[in-house]
Amino acid sequence: MDAIFLQILNGLDKGAAYALIALGLTLVFGTLGIVNFAHGAIFMLGAFCAVAFNKLLTFSTKIEDTSVTLFKAYKETPYLKIWFPEAGPVLIDYSVPLSILMAIPVMLLIGYVMERGLIKHFYKRPHAEQILVTFGLAIVIQEIVKAYFGANPIPQSAPSIVSGSAAVGSWVGLGENVIYPWWRLIYLGFSGVAVFAVFAFLKYTTYGMVVRAGMRDRETVGLLGIDIERHFTIVFALATVVAGLAGVMYTPVLPPDFHMGMDFLVLSFVVVVVGGMGSLGGAVLAGFLLGLVQSFASMTAVTAILPGIDQIIIYLVAVVILLVLPRGLMGRAGVMDD
Repeated sequence: MDAIFLQILNGLDKGAAYALIALGLTLVFGTLGIVNFAHGAIFMLGAFCAVAFNKLLTFSTKIEDTSVTLFKAYKETPYLKIWFPEAGPVLIDYSVPLSILMAIPVMLLIGYVMERGLIKHFYKRPHAEQILVTFGLAIVIQEIVKAYFGANPIPQSAPSIVSGSAAVGSWVGLGENVIYPWWRLIYLGFSGVAVFAVFAFLKYTTYGMVVRAGMRDRETVGLLGIDIERHFTIVFALATVVAGLAGVMYTPVLPPDFHMGMDFLVLSFVVVVVGGMGSLGGAVLAGFLLGLVQSFASMTAVTAILPGIDQIIIYLVAVVILLVLPRGLMGRAGVMDD
């Protein structure tokens, strides 16, 4: 039971990342009809917002190390620690959650520029052309990040107060020996809040209702005098923010590197297709489902019998689901049928 419970938590943790990226992908496809292969790069840019913010907070200078008495020695000390001896170390320790404050306006701007500068010109183009141009954009973004930050992963630390593990077993009566990292639990909770916020925005706000109406019938909404294109631009920017914040919060789990966007992109598109193109609920359901499947497939008892099954299990499950349900778990008629 201990092993099963931990695998469930691992699956939910992986599924949370898949679901958040897939949610943004589906939101863009459902509103704009764009198959955005640059969405993984947006996730990666969010992660590097956390890296950049940390570098900004730890910008340092050399000062004399008084602990060395035999000769003069110098050590790198962040300006924040010099200027604010008490608050500085705390700000640096909490750099990952605080970088959300930087990531939100940056990702909004990136989403707006992408949509107005490039994406809007491909609304009525074939999906093949959309894939080619957004995939090319992803490669450009990837190479820019590689040139600026380097090719090696850049570890980011969670705040020290949550850097350890929680005795989750005691919460469900399995004993204190069953532990799980605090930050992964926080990421799971953050994902739940983000998913709820997106659905609440679309369902309970006037703006969201206009967007949903535009998803159903763009021409009719336009005839009512509503600038649906402006609404869709903002939705694209919001989808960019969701993916960017998912990247920010994932940095203590997986050190960011220039290729992480591509790694998540392929799996996220599988999630979108399995959930049903254009179905927000399907994207979330498929994300958590495939995360759980991959987690259980990675167990030692399973890989001992079927080596490498954890690397392909998602694709095998996707093939089976699509053979039975060609439109995915919650796909609707008319989407991608052309």
